[in-house]
Amino acid sequence: RAPDGRASYPMTGGVHSLPSSDSCGPGGRALLHFAPMNLNEQQKKFLRGLGHQRKPLIIVGEAGLTESLLAEFESTLAHHELIKVRVRVGDRETRDDIIRKLCDTSGAHLVQRIGNVALLFRQNLKKKPDKRLRLPAG
Repeated sequence: RAPDGRASYPMTGGVHSLPSSDSCGPGGRALLHFAPMNLNEQQKKFLRGLGHQRKPLIIVGEAGLTESLLAEFESTLAHHELIKVRVRVGDRETRDDIIRKLCDTSGAHLVQRIGNVALLFRQNLKKKPDKRLRLPAG
């Protein structure tokens, strides 16, 4: 933590304000590395439409969140910005915890979760503007 109480995330090298809730999704706000934002319903609907035809790029198995999986997740999210993650573990609470940890460590925003598949978004401002996902104004 920084002296003023803000959380420091080692992946970003910066200090960011922590939201009131550490979770991502409807009840909490996610902290985004490259572009801190809250997605409105119009933007979420747009992202759900884009994510509908996508296949899960990351599959979390019984081994859980390993260092290699987190590294692959980070690089995949930075490249694609919008990805599906399949979490194949025991019960709903465990799946929720894994998705929450992925969101918290990466700064991604949970757009949608259906069963064991989560759709995550994190805008990457380091990409060229013509290569980024363009969200509708909100």
